[in-house]
Amino acid sequence: MDTNPPQHPNQDHTVRITRVDTLRTPKHPNVLWVQIHTDAGITGLGETWFGAAAAETDIHDRIAPLILGQNATRIEYLNRLMHPYVGFCGTGAEIRALSAVDIALWDIAGKAAGVPLYQLLGGATRSKIPLYNTCAGPDYVSQTDAVRPDNFGTDSGGKSYQDLTGFMQNADDVAASLLEMGIDSMKIWPFDFAAGATDGLDISNTDLKKALEPFEKVRNAHGDKMKLKAELHGLWSLAAAQKICNALEPLDIDWVEDPIWMDRLTDINKLQTTIPLAAGETLGGLGQIRTLIDTGNITTPIIDLTWGGGITFARKSAALAESHARSIAFHDCSGPVTLTASVHLAMAATNVREQEFTRAFYYGWYGDLLDRLPPVSDGFISAPEGDGLGVLLSDEVLVGGTVKTSPAEGLL
Repeated sequence: MDTNPPQHPNQDHTVRITRVDTLRTPKHPNVLWVQIHTDAGITGLGETWFGAAAAETDIHDRIAPLILGQNATRIEYLNRLMHPYVGFCGTGAEIRALSAVDIALWDIAGKAAGVPLYQLLGGATRSKIPLYNTCAGPDYVSQTDAVRPDNFGTDSGGKSYQDLTGFMQNADDVAASLLEMGIDSMKIWPFDFAAGATDGLDISNTDLKKALEPFEKVRNAHGDKMKLKAELHGLWSLAAAQKICNALEPLDIDWVEDPIWMDRLTDINKLQTTIPLAAGETLGGLGQIRTLIDTGNITTPIIDLTWGGGITFARKSAALAESHARSIAFHDCSGPVTLTASVHLAMAATNVREQEFTRAFYYGWYGDLLDRLPPVSDGFISAPEGDGLGVLLSDEVLVGGTVKTSPAEGLL
């Protein structure tokens, strides 16, 4: 009896990594793209955001020498190989660099197999995912890494979808516009503009009332047609976060995100509120996600796959959340490859309720950077057609960007 299993024609094929390129553009200095080239003529695309210069340096100084000449389809092995010294965890430059390369490796794997990425992740559990809109403007946090009001890009020179200025001034109109697009969930952060946000110790009653106005306008104009999410950006002490949550409770808030800074996870269970809590986009590695879930008070862990460890990390985080009967959400307020990879993951996972996107980015600069975007229609998003991620960098990036290369000379 022949006990040898039949061999797939490509089963023993090795796809060697021959070159690692990183690309950056002056118009989007926070975003870093990586392209992994192989001897099979397949190129994988990855991305990360925040500290682009530091992540780029780590890719070429530390990661490239580790992966050049390696089989690109050994993703689990390479992900582990790229992990830095155990003390460098979370979402630091080393993990962001790893994340970008990991996404590119999954893109290669999908192209080599001739299937979309979500098919490699177990197949689609649905054909499309509902969207929620993060109400940033087109130039939000665009020039530096600082997430603070002076870098929120509130004066964008007539560009479309000025949703940040919109939610501060006319949140009911922003909600009406989203509902017309079929989007019935929005996230806003008016508390960031309070004077107390500087040190986070307390918020004045005057600032608290002012920050509640956008939520009240939406409720008064649209009732419960719009789900409202409150982003606190981890700026507040436990006492201040409690005060804010108490004030939000009558407004039927869908979730409060990052109510405290994520280095004080033990305080999460001390926050007494009936509002569901979401958090986690600034965490990386399964240990931190496990700790986040173990606190018990986080209804929806949020994962940024370009910060926390790539697709390899994100799919395991989704499974970890599912094992605790939690939904999970994939973060996007950073770049078009992030959104694309997140949609593939969301389509494959069973415990994703909605996908975040920022319409000011999607209908603005995202489309300038890729040859196509994940299709959006009637408040839903789906993965683009094609193998792997199904997207390529645009000529604007390839021709106008600055490229740094690490070739595999002498390694093959």
